[in-house]
Amino acid sequence: MLLAIDAGNTNIVFAVHDGKQMLAEWRAVTQATRTADEYAVLLQPLLQLQGLTFADFDAAIIATVVPAALFDLRQLCRRYLKCEPLVVGDPDVDLGIQIHTDRPAAVGADRLVNAVAAHATYKGALIVVDFGTATTFDIVDENGNYEGGVIAPGVNLSAEALHQGAAMLPRVAVQRTQNVIGKDTVPAMQSGLFWGYIGLIEGLVARIKEEYGKPMTVIGTGGLANPFHRQTSVIDHLDPDLTIRGLIMIHARNAAKCGKPAA
Repeated sequence: MLLAIDAGNTNIVFAVHDGKQMLAEWRAVTQATRTADEYAVLLQPLLQLQGLTFADFDAAIIATVVPAALFDLRQLCRRYLKCEPLVVGDPDVDLGIQIHTDRPAAVGADRLVNAVAAHATYKGALIVVDFGTATTFDIVDENGNYEGGVIAPGVNLSAEALHQGAAMLPRVAVQRTQNVIGKDTVPAMQSGLFWGYIGLIEGLVARIKEEYGKPMTVIGTGGLANPFHRQTSVIDHLDPDLTIRGLIMIHARNAAKCGKPAA
């Protein structure tokens, strides 16, 4: 049994895979100060709901873009699952792809995991748009290699920055407005955030395709992808489980390296 952990800046996802299928998936708020014991207290009742215990696991894999969270996630796996987790980004973990950037070690683990899963699922050159704390656009060539990308502020981050930076502007929920032209402050802000993001997505996808010079398929993923996918035709496929699926694939590729920690 495998525990796959995807720790992002906003949320952390725990997924259980039995070697054939996904059995469960849970999402929690990321807290870099959370200890291994606190993770265990969080997970234990969720596992019990599925008829599982920590003893059922013999493997784990972690991808995180929050360095401060990694130590305790490792400790969770060592102390409670009794296994040494694979960590995406460690030198001995083989992703099966090449990273064609100036500093490969600086590329976020989640972006590389997405590239692995996207290439395994879709044909040809790809743009993977991940809607999270940041909105990232990652380019994967037809051979599955990571070619670079674009990083933009996430829509919720933009909304919060607008509220924090302008004394008269309230905190608003990000949602689609019927009209682009707002008749009051809140709908005007919501329009700017939602339709402004649609413009950002469509504009960047168009520029990436023009610069790349080849046909490309666009994949949308991440917690905030769904509402934007419904309002633009430039996203060809919505794939919310892309990152977890990539972690499972990377674990399968490196399974022999995941074992019991040294005494």
